[in-house]
Amino acid sequence: MASRTKRTLWQFLATVAGCIMALAHGITLGWFSPTLALFLSDESPFGKPLTVNQVSMASSVVPLGALLSNLFIGWPLDFFGRKIIMYTAAVPNLINWILLYFGDHVAFLFVARFLVGFSAGIMLVVIPIFIAEIADPEVRGTMTSMLILNMCGGISLGLILGSYIPYNVFPFVAGAVPILYVLLIFPLPDTPTFLLKRGRDEKAMKSFYFYKNLGSKSSSDLTREAAAEAEFNTFRENVLGGDVAQNASCRDFFSKTALKAFGLISVVLLCNSFSGAFAILNYVAKIFFELGSRIPPNTCGNVVGVFQLLGIFCAVLLVDRLGRRWLLIPTFVVAGLGELTVGLLKSFASKDFLRENSWLGLTLICFVEYMVSLGVIPLTFVVIVELLPVKILSIGASISMAALNILLIVVLAVYPLMISGLGVGSVMYMSAGVCFFGAIVLGMFLPETKGKQIIQ
Repeated sequence: MASRTKRTLWQFLATVAGCIMALAHGITLGWFSPTLALFLSDESPFGKPLTVNQVSMASSVVPLGALLSNLFIGWPLDFFGRKIIMYTAAVPNLINWILLYFGDHVAFLFVARFLVGFSAGIMLVVIPIFIAEIADPEVRGTMTSMLILNMCGGISLGLILGSYIPYNVFPFVAGAVPILYVLLIFPLPDTPTFLLKRGRDEKAMKSFYFYKNLGSKSSSDLTREAAAEAEFNTFRENVLGGDVAQNASCRDFFSKTALKAFGLISVVLLCNSFSGAFAILNYVAKIFFELGSRIPPNTCGNVVGVFQLLGIFCAVLLVDRLGRRWLLIPTFVVAGLGELTVGLLKSFASKDFLRENSWLGLTLICFVEYMVSLGVIPLTFVVIVELLPVKILSIGASISMAALNILLIVVLAVYPLMISGLGVGSVMYMSAGVCFFGAIVLGMFLPETKGKQIIQ
C-alpha cells in the first residue's frame, strides 16, 4: 500500500493542480445566483436593472461558449499538447472577471459569461485526457472523478462567497484561482503518451519517470533503474506498437471499436442529461412548489446541493473499488425507482398530504440526486476517456462533450416547458424511464473498464 501511494504521489498532486481549474469554473457558476438580486436591482453595476430576458440570455450563453470550444479543441489538443491547452483554459475565465470588474454595460456580462463557458469547454476535454494519460489504471477513475467533485465544490463555494463578498471585490478573489492553477501546472511535464506520439522519446521517458515516481534514469540503484527502463519500454511499445502515432483519419472514427464506444457514450450522455441529474438542481424551486412543499425553496436547493456533493464524494472513493458497471447500473435503477416514487406521489397524493409531509418530497429528491451523483454525473467523463480508442481520444472526447452541451441546452429549454405543461409527475416518469433505459442498455453492452490500459 505504501509503495502504491509513493508511486501515485505525483499523479495525485498533478490531478489536484489540474482540478483547481474545475474549482475556478464552479466558483464562477455559483457566484451568479446570489448576485442576481444585485443585477435586478436599481444598484446594478450595468447602469440599470437587468430584464428577465437579459438574465436568461446571460445563462444561456454559457453552454453556447462551451459548445464552441468543444467543436474546435480536439485538433489543437493533439498538435500543441495537453499542457499548452491546459494553460488556455485559464485565460477566458480570468478575462471574465476583468470584464465584470470594469464593465458598465450588460454587453460585458454577456461576453463574460460566454467566456466562462468557453473556458469550461476546454477544461472538460483536456483535464480528463491529461489525468487518463498520467494516472495508473488502479487510480484513474478516482482521479478523473475528482474533476466533477471540485466543480460542484466550487459551485457551493461560489454560492457562499457570493452572498458575503462585495461585487467589486469578488473578481480579485475568484480571479486568483485560475492564476493559482497556472502556477501549479507550470512545472508539470506534458503526458508521456502525447510526447511519444510526437516523437519526443527522451522527454517522454522523463515524464513517465516523473508521474510514476520512478526516480531519475541515473539512479544509483541499478536494479531499480533497469526495472524502470523496462517498464517505460513496455509502455512505449504499447503506445507506438500500432499506428497510434499517425494522424487520425475518418476511417478510424468508423471502426467497429470506435462505433461501439460512441454508441455507449451516447447512451451515457443521454442519461446524464435527461435522467434528472441536471434538471433537478436547475429547477428545484419549481419542483418543490409543484410538490406543495412549505420548506423555503433556497433551503431545499441547498440541501439537495449537499447531497449532490456527498454522492460525488462517495463516487471518488468507490469508483476504483467497485468498478464502473457496479456504480452506473445499480444507481440508474435506484434513481429511476426514486423518480418513479416522486411521480406517483405527485399523481396520487392529495395536496393536504403533500403540504403536511413536505419532508417526504425533499427526502426523495435528495435521494435521487445522491444516486445520480454517485453514478452518471462523475462517471460520464471516466467512461469517455476509457472507452474511446487512444488514437481518436482527443477529437472523440471533444465531440462527446459538444454532444453533452447540446443535450444540456435542450434540457434547459425543454424541462421548464414540460414541468409547466405536463406537471412534475409526468417529467419524473420520463426521467425514470431514461434511468431504466440506461440501466438496461449499459447492463447489456458496457464493458468493465476498471484497471484497463487506455492504449488500444
